[in-house]
Amino acid sequence: MLLIQNIRLTRILRNTWKVDLIMIASCTVAYFVRAYLIAHHFEIPSIIPTVLGTAIAFFIGFNNNQAYDRWWEARKVWGALVNDSRSYTRALLNYVDGEDECVRRMIYRHIAFLYALKASLRGTVDEIYIKYLTEDDLKEIENHKNTHNAILNIQSRDLQKLSKANAIDGFRFMEINEMLVRFSDSMGMSERIKNTIFPTTYSYLTKVFIWLFVVTFTLVISQSAGVASIFLGWLIGFVFVSTQINGMSLIDPFESNSAGVPLNQITRTIEINLLQMLGDEEIPDPVKPINDEYVL
Repeated sequence: MLLIQNIRLTRILRNTWKVDLIMIASCTVAYFVRAYLIAHHFEIPSIIPTVLGTAIAFFIGFNNNQAYDRWWEARKVWGALVNDSRSYTRALLNYVDGEDECVRRMIYRHIAFLYALKASLRGTVDEIYIKYLTEDDLKEIENHKNTHNAILNIQSRDLQKLSKANAIDGFRFMEINEMLVRFSDSMGMSERIKNTIFPTTYSYLTKVFIWLFVVTFTLVISQSAGVASIFLGWLIGFVFVSTQINGMSLIDPFESNSAGVPLNQITRTIEINLLQMLGDEEIPDPVKPINDEYVL
């Protein structure tokens, strides 16, 4: 997630330079085609790039709105995980009587759940969660493809044991169990966002329309601007391309990039909060911004 208010032009150019080269080449070809092949035969009506520009604006607007909706939904899900994790830990620490070791184990296991979920969403091999699990837990979850779901199953079983041992009453059991249900809901919503592919036709057609617009705009403007139409065509295309790429960077909110949801920072924040509530002395440092520009 970006932290700065102003984005450097170099960052934008790093994301668009390949498309910029293609647009400059297309504009150059369009200029020479118009100057040497069709200039003496007919004029291209300006209505063509006008209509294409309008269509592109609709497509880019739709794409960016949908991309931001996905990103914001993902951010709300993980914001809820922060709040629910604190409430869950507070409930275990204050509502359970005489089972301190089991409570500590369940809180550690919850931290493992968050790290396992984060690794799954980002498609990375991140085994930080292992240090928060017991040997028995590790043996049980190794047979499960969905590690974080297996951890939740163990949590429910331990909560049931606390209830049978009369360490918590029925009302508090239901309250803590409801939190486990919310963790499962947040897990499912995150997986839905991750596994639902944004329709490729929208982004593909937008790219095609931008290319057609750049070419036709250059053909039209070259009638009055001459060779400068190459630069003007690229400039107008750059506006559309950079706007479209900016929106598409939010399509996969869990990706490990500067525009994604900062899962590393959120998970570490929860870990720090929970360990401090337990009174542990070894507290990890918060995640630091990269180049004071963004956090992952």
